[in-house]
Formats: sequence, C-alpha cells, structure tokens
Amino acid sequence: MFRRLTKARVFILLFIAILTTLADTAALGQQQKTAFKFKTVIIDAGHGGKDPGAHGAYSLEKNVALAIAKKVHALLMQDLPDINVVMTRSTDRFVELKRRSEIANENQGNLFVSIHCNSSPQGTGAENRGVMLLVYGFHRKEEQMEALRENASIYIEKDYQKNYDGYSENNPTAFIVLNAFMEKYRKQSILFGTLLNKEFVEDDGRRSRGVKEQGVLVLAHSAMPAVLIETGYINNTKEEKYLNSEEGQQAIAISIVKAIKAYRKQINAQ
Repeated sequence: MFRRLTKARVFILLFIAILTTLADTAALGQQQKTAFKFKTVIIDAGHGGKDPGAHGAYSLEKNVALAIAKKVHALLMQDLPDINVVMTRSTDRFVELKRRSEIANENQGNLFVSIHCNSSPQGTGAENRGVMLLVYGFHRKEEQMEALRENASIYIEKDYQKNYDGYSENNPTAFIVLNAFMEKYRKQSILFGTLLNKEFVEDDGRRSRGVKEQGVLVLAHSAMPAVLIETGYINNTKEEKYLNSEEGQQAIAISIVKAIKAYRKQINAQ
C-alpha cells in the first residue's frame, strides 16, 4: 500500500512539475514574443545629393529632412536604447528609392519613417502650411499630385524603368498595382500616422492636413508599416523659417519620437 502511494505521489509531483515547466516556458515565450515585436526603426531622410527635393527662398528639402532625421535618431538612441535605429542616409548623398526600401527590409525594420518637406505650386499663402502624413494605399485622382512629386526622384535613377516595372506618372493605375503588397501593413501605418497627427496637433499646436493614403513608392516597397511625414511647407515663408530653426526641428523630432513610443506600446500590448 505504502509503495503504491509513493508511486502515486511521485506521479502527481512529476505531473505538476511538467505543467509548471510548460507554463513557465509558455510565459517566457510570450515575453520574448512581446519583447521582439518592435525592435528596429528605419529613419529615412528624403532626397539627398543630386536630388534636392523641394526648395524655399533659401533652403532645400534634402538638408532640412536630414537635420530632422539626425535629431530623431539621437533622441531614439537616448530614450529607447533597447531598439535598433537605422538611417537610410546620414550624409548629403543620393539614395535611390528602391535602395531605401532595401535598407529597411534588409534590417528587418518594424517601422519605416520617411521625413520630407512639402511644397505648393499655389505659392506661399497662409493656407499652404502644416504637416501631412502619407501612408501607401488607394487614393483619389485629385490627391495624386503629392505622390507624383515624391516619386519624381526615380527619374534621376539610371535604371528606373527596370527597377519600378515601367512606372509612369501618366499611368495612375500603376500606383494601385503595389497596393496588394502593402495592404498587410495598412492598418498599422494608419495607426502610426494617427498617433503622429495627435502629437503634432495637440502637443505642438501645428496645423495638420491629416493622414492620407497615396501611392508613394518608397512606402510601397517597404515590407513594414510605413509613414511619410511632410513636416511643413518649405515654400511658405513662416514655415521655412520654422523648419530651418533649431527649435522647430527639435519640436518635430520630439513629436516623432513620442509617436514612436506610443506606437510601440500599442503594438506590444496586442
């Protein structure tokens, strides 16, 4: 009787030990899964080198974008030392749109943040000001001009027809072809864009033109949630001054980093 009881007890203890080990392993696996949900951010300074981007009265988009990108990088390294931060360019050099996406994908980015300045052919009126957030997706015909302007960089590239499968600014349907690839990341991109918009409007008091879905190629080729930030209108006199000031650039960088923190928190909570 004593022998049978001992075996029973051993069996029960062994069974409990196995269950405990499985539970601990599952918990550890969940912790590791959560910890690695968000570990790499790609910071993309728009244009560069022979591609100046838009211009104001005295400044170029490529220089403003790089200055802000560097500030974002520094803040992320300071505030989120546990994540990897990769810049597509850290100097004034030309990087093809396709290569920017490749850098993001090679580094297995969890978020792609592309920094730009806006410009309006209507001039420098007060209505042409504020931030705008672009995510890749379907877009109305009247909203294509912004995408066309950002995609124009491909015509500087040597093999753009081969690299972009015959992309043409005269063929709006070419934008939609890439949408299937990005649909997986559309919701997360809109989420991050919304968080960015909140920071710019509520914390900085900036005017915003909102989150828009457009056919921007640098976003389409990035296999991760991606947002292009138009930080302001460089051909608006007041905004150009703000975009070139240390105070303005730092405020923009802080808003971007705060949005990244909020985004990471929400993603890790899922």
